[in-house]
Amino acid sequence: MIKYKRILLKLSGEALMGNRQSGIDEIRLMEYVEQIKEICKLGVEVGIVIGGGNIFRGMQGIEKGFDRVKGDYMGMLATVINGLALQSAFESVGQKTRLFTAIKMEPVGERFNKQKCIAGFSQGEIAIFTFGTGNPFFTTDTAASLRAVETEAEVLLKGTRVDGIYTADPEKDPAAKKFDELSFDEAYSKGLKIMDLTAVTMCKENNLPLLVFDMNTKGNLIKIILGEKIGTLVNN
Repeated sequence: MIKYKRILLKLSGEALMGNRQSGIDEIRLMEYVEQIKEICKLGVEVGIVIGGGNIFRGMQGIEKGFDRVKGDYMGMLATVINGLALQSAFESVGQKTRLFTAIKMEPVGERFNKQKCIAGFSQGEIAIFTFGTGNPFFTTDTAASLRAVETEAEVLLKGTRVDGIYTADPEKDPAAKKFDELSFDEAYSKGLKIMDLTAVTMCKENNLPLLVFDMNTKGNLIKIILGEKIGTLVNN
C-alpha cells in the first residue's frame, strides 16, 4: 500500500549534471525518469519542480556583474530547458507529461493552471513545473513549496545527493550527525540550510511535510512511497 498518493518532487539542476561539469548527463536523466515512472505505475500522482543550476545560476551571474533581475530570469529560463529535457525523456519511455511554465511561453509549455494540472493527474500525467515562481528574487525551492501547496500535494520530496539532513555538511565534516526527523522550528533554530527560509515558512504555515533524501541511490524513491523510513522528515 502506498503512503503518498500525490507528491511534489524537487530536483536540483545540478543533479542532472551527473559527473559532468555542466549541462545534462543523459544517463543520470534516464535514471531519474525510470525511478519516477516506477512510482507512477503504482498510481502516485507526481509533480516535479526542476532547478537550473546546471546551466545558469542567477546569484553567480550577479557576482560577475549581471543585474539581479536579469540574472534571475536567466536562471528561470534554464529551468525550462531542463524541464523540456525531462519531458522528452519521459515521453521516450511512454510516460505522459504536461509541462507548465510560470509565465506565458507557448508553444514551449502551458502557463500553470491548477485545474489543468489536477485534471492531468487524473489522466496519469506527470506535471513538470518550470520557470520558478515567475518572479525574480525567489528560488526554485520556493517554487517547489508553492506548487506543492497549490496542487495539494501530501508531501514535498527534496531529492539531493545526500541521504538526509545533518548537523553539518557530511561531505566536509565526517563527524556530522544525521537527523531522522525534526520540526520546522528546530531546523530554523539550528540554522540548518535545508531550503531557503521562504520555502520552509510556506511548508510550515501550510502543514506540508518536507522529506529530504538521496535521489541518486536507486530504489529510494519507491521505498519512500511504500512507507519506508528514508532520509529526513521535517514537519510541524
